[in-house]
Amino acid sequence: MTQEVLYLSAGDVARVSLPMDAIVDAVEQVFHEKGAGRVEMPPKPGIHPMQDAFIHAMPAYVPAMRSAGMKWVSGFPENHKRGLPYISGLLILNDPETGIPTSVMDASWITAKRTGAASAVAAKYLARDDSRSFGVLGCGVQGRTNMEAMMVVFDGLETVKAYDVDEGVLTRYVADMKAAYGLDVIAVSTPRDAVQGSDIVVTAGPILKHPTPVIESSWFSKGAFACPLDFDSYWKGEAMRSCDKFCTDDRGQLAYYQTVGYFGGIPSVHADLGEIVSGAKSARETDDERIISMNLGVAIEDMATAIRVLEMAKSKGIGTYLPL
Repeated sequence: MTQEVLYLSAGDVARVSLPMDAIVDAVEQVFHEKGAGRVEMPPKPGIHPMQDAFIHAMPAYVPAMRSAGMKWVSGFPENHKRGLPYISGLLILNDPETGIPTSVMDASWITAKRTGAASAVAAKYLARDDSRSFGVLGCGVQGRTNMEAMMVVFDGLETVKAYDVDEGVLTRYVADMKAAYGLDVIAVSTPRDAVQGSDIVVTAGPILKHPTPVIESSWFSKGAFACPLDFDSYWKGEAMRSCDKFCTDDRGQLAYYQTVGYFGGIPSVHADLGEIVSGAKSARETDDERIISMNLGVAIEDMATAIRVLEMAKSKGIGTYLPL
């Protein structure tokens, strides 16, 4: 019997058009499974061919979703100089009963969307329900998908303060987000302007092994929620330690990164998102709490999204079957 895999190119995955509300729902569900101890996800190992560059293996198994596989993903900060994306990769899904590969798909779209969805899930539990303003530092792919996902969870958002070191990227972001969501999107000239007074803050710059962080505790407003996607590249240690609750998407991954030199100045972890979504640990308890969720990006998010992409691709007849 000839075994086949469904190959989904970057264009195929995009054409599937899995909507963001479905991705947010899948990511929330998978963190509930994680909180109940029903997923398998070892810390991601990686190699580092260049300074501040990485190629990581991210395996995970989610029995409730019948999703098992691995993402092989890279992040190269200098790629923009070559006209290439910062993040790229492939994702492989396997049949959980036989181990036979069932699909190989481009991982860039999935990585972008599920990362925004994870931020929105964290904000759903940890930001104030009446959050009106969103500060975003880094207006590339993640700045866009995080905006898209936040709009799924917070229909009361009114103002966006956007910062980027690249003026052209910032200008396009402001125009595109205004057109897409009808919000008051303001370009600001400093990181402080984006953070100060914002109810929700997302930082989405490159991940750096030896960063020069700028965000200070005094910028972080009472009652605000922040989700750094770039590790501690933007946030000073004193700013992170000043929060009332410090969370992460996975304790094991965070501990692993500490062993290789990241996160030297962080406070103790109150909870991970699995514990919060499942109700094992407290989420936001007062309107005055300042809360950070250090989202590292974990493989269960990819598996939860990829299995839905695969199912929809099959139903739409998208992709190419290749013999193994």
